[in-house]
Amino acid sequence: MLNHLTEGPASAPPLLLGPSLGTSYALWDKVAPELSVGHRVIRWDLPGHGGSAAELIGPGATVGDLAALVLALADSLGVERFAYAGVSLGGAVGLHLAVHHPERVSSLAVLCSSAHFNGARAWEERAALVRAEGLAKLAESADQRWFTPGFTVPELVRDHRDADPGAYAACCDALAAFDLRDRLGEICAPTLLVAGRQDPATPPAHLREIADAVPGAALTEIPGASHLAPAERPEAVLTALRGHFDGGARRGMAVRREVLGDAHVDRAQGRQTPFTARFQDFISRYAWGEIWTDETLSRRERSMVTLTALVAHGHYEELAMHVRAARRNGLTPEEIGAVLLQTAVYCGVPAANSAFAAAQRVLAEEDGTGS
Repeated sequence: MLNHLTEGPASAPPLLLGPSLGTSYALWDKVAPELSVGHRVIRWDLPGHGGSAAELIGPGATVGDLAALVLALADSLGVERFAYAGVSLGGAVGLHLAVHHPERVSSLAVLCSSAHFNGARAWEERAALVRAEGLAKLAESADQRWFTPGFTVPELVRDHRDADPGAYAACCDALAAFDLRDRLGEICAPTLLVAGRQDPATPPAHLREIADAVPGAALTEIPGASHLAPAERPEAVLTALRGHFDGGARRGMAVRREVLGDAHVDRAQGRQTPFTARFQDFISRYAWGEIWTDETLSRRERSMVTLTALVAHGHYEELAMHVRAARRNGLTPEEIGAVLLQTAVYCGVPAANSAFAAAQRVLAEEDGTGS
């Protein structure tokens, strides 16, 4: 089985991250921990790379063979359907999965990759070179092939040097045989293409070709990035992937507006500063995009729980906002009063007294009897 690292809550939506040729799952070190806040992130190593056994593939391997190993890994972890992001060869694996196993891929991001890798000859020659001489010489040029001038990640260069030559050559065989251009129109998963603007191996034109062929696909170009964009420009890659995979933020904002009202959310957004922007994103993404969208409890029930929690902690200004939300969620004034009366028993009479006063003001304003 492929060596892998799992991060994030087991109950979160699964997201598989694929590496490029010559690297390990360390390629995602600066991105995966952030993605794991809202996803069950599973990053894997190619055969003969990182901790994966070289014997998992052999000469004449195909991208389909690698995709089968990824599916076997997902099956072993109990993951039926997953989002997927991959770099270069890892991106090719994602394209193959989206075409040949569409029922498994919920969303796809292809980074610094291609639907073809400029024909077979160069890869056949590289495979022969590595089988004859090993990887030491090739690793010396890794920085020039992977990064913009002056940038390096020593750990990834070491991964390149330490990879198993036979497995590396088999991955070259897979790249030599890969050409999915005539199948791109079949991809139905929401798809994002990410190009490093200074990538000589898979330049933006390669990603644009995929974006033009995949229905509804989007393309993002990252300035100052070469072939290993997640390592060189992790912040930009993270922003792009979050925007693509985290429907929770968009869904959460929609629910937040439905529950709290446009006026309140517009005021909150209007007061947003660079200092508070991440907090506002956190609220929309997690409180509203994950908790309030969970159908285990109805919105009426969530309003009752929220009112009780706010009384218990004395957050009366927030309580007023959620009394309005409770009315929007279908609670009657009598039901709100019953909830607050319950808090008098379990949170204390003084707390309930303040809560009744706050709720009374809101309900009076709603009835048109307030000031």
